[in-house]
Amino acid sequence: MAYAQGKYSRAICDRCGFDFPYLDLRKEWTGFKVCGECYEPKHPQLTPSRSPTDPEALYEPRPTISAPTTGFGIIRTSSPNPQYNNTDDIIGTSWYMKTMTGSLGTVTVTT
Repeated sequence: MAYAQGKYSRAICDRCGFDFPYLDLRKEWTGFKVCGECYEPKHPQLTPSRSPTDPEALYEPRPTISAPTTGFGIIRTSSPNPQYNNTDDIIGTSWYMKTMTGSLGTVTVTT
């Protein structure tokens, strides 16, 4: 659809209400057609900035599967007698575990 050029047209400013040439009016971010004196550009604070999202996980991760290990332990000795100094074991003895078992107690169910 073709429109007229509007070089001889007149229009009314939506803000101040005065009559101006149609081609002198500008469209604001609010949708109003206003004159050059009433025109206000959109302030940058009205548009919130987009912050990038933090990546949280990999897409379809492929973890490596290894043999389970129980870990590393340190034994620290303490002397119950303050007069006895054990100079051989000031820091502790380190050792590696291969297996570990434990128990918490027993449960008895009666009916």
